[in-house]
This record gives sequence, C-alpha cells and structure tokens, in this order.
Amino acid sequence: MATISIIGSGNMATAIGTRAGKHGHTVEILSRDAAKAQALADQIGNGATVGAFGTTPTGDIVIVAVPYTYAAATVKDYGDALRGKALVDISNPFNADASGVATSSGNSAAQELAEAAPEGAHVVKAFNTIFGNVLAQDKPMDAFLAGDSAEAKASVSVFLQSLDLRPVDAGGLQMATALEWGGILLVGLAGNGAGFNLALAAEVL
Repeated sequence: MATISIIGSGNMATAIGTRAGKHGHTVEILSRDAAKAQALADQIGNGATVGAFGTTPTGDIVIVAVPYTYAAATVKDYGDALRGKALVDISNPFNADASGVATSSGNSAAQELAEAAPEGAHVVKAFNTIFGNVLAQDKPMDAFLAGDSAEAKASVSVFLQSLDLRPVDAGGLQMATALEWGGILLVGLAGNGAGFNLALAAEVL
C-alpha cells in the first residue's frame, strides 16, 4: 500500500484517513494546527504520521480536505511543494443555504484548485458526493471522480478501489461542476426526508 497525504484535520479528513488506515495505507496528516494534526494521527492509528504544514507531502496522492473557501488559497500556500502530485479536491462550494453553488457559472471548485496548483500537479475531483459519516461505515459504495489527467485519475481510482469503493469516472475536470451539483442534490435529499445515511450510486440496468 501507499502513503496518502491529507491536508486538513476536519470531519472528512478523519473519515478518509481512518478508512485509508484500516485498508493498509500509511496516512500523513498536514494541518495549520499541529495539535489537531497530531490528535487526528493518533486517532487514525495504523502508523499515521504528521507532516509540517507547507512542506512537500510524502504521498503521491494529496487529498485537499479543507472547506471550499480555503482550498485554493491552501494550494497556493504549498506552491511548488505540490508539483507532480495528484491533488484530490473533495470540496463542495455550497452557497449560504446549500441550495446552490457559490462558484461562477460554468466554473467549479476543482477548476479553481487547478488554477492555483503548480505546473505538474493534476487535480482530480472525488469524495464530494459521499457524506463523511457514510464513508466512515467502511461499506462498499460508488465514488464518482473527474479529472483531465488520465494518469492521475488512474492513480486515484486504484486508491479508491483499495478502500473498497467503486470508482465511477465522470470525464474531464469540467465535469466537476456536475459532481459539485451532485453534492447539492445529496444535501437536498438528506434534508427532505431521506436522512444523512445515504450515498449516490450508478447502476447499470
């Protein structure tokens, strides 16, 4: 298995990191709050480590698990330290009441992240259509992804499969817009009777 680096120490970082640790990966946590990073690494266990925020992550796959409002700025702060990495954007750019997206028409959070990333880093949208509490159940489920780099998508797909998730490729990074609206759909379903113990899936009939 591989080392997976996660920038962030919140609920999604916890869910992804815990599942990755259970499935044999070494997890590296990077956070502006070193104490929170250490606490999360201790909680994940399975050899999880803490890296210094802003330094080159150990993993070839770097999961940017911070809220949308901070994601692009965080990638800019890392700069060339992310060169050559597959950056997984998990954010949903919700507006104030989660009834729509805060991004401009035709744009996505993932595309904004790609603009902020250094040359040689490739952004893959993934995990944004799975609630953290559902991911933490460690059950098989679909994980939609999108990206322009076939190599980066292949690498992320292998990682997803190792977590007992089925990667479902939606296409190029422009499809991140649709996936982010998928996140809106998921919240809408959850808030209108379906509850938060659900996940989106694709089924071939």
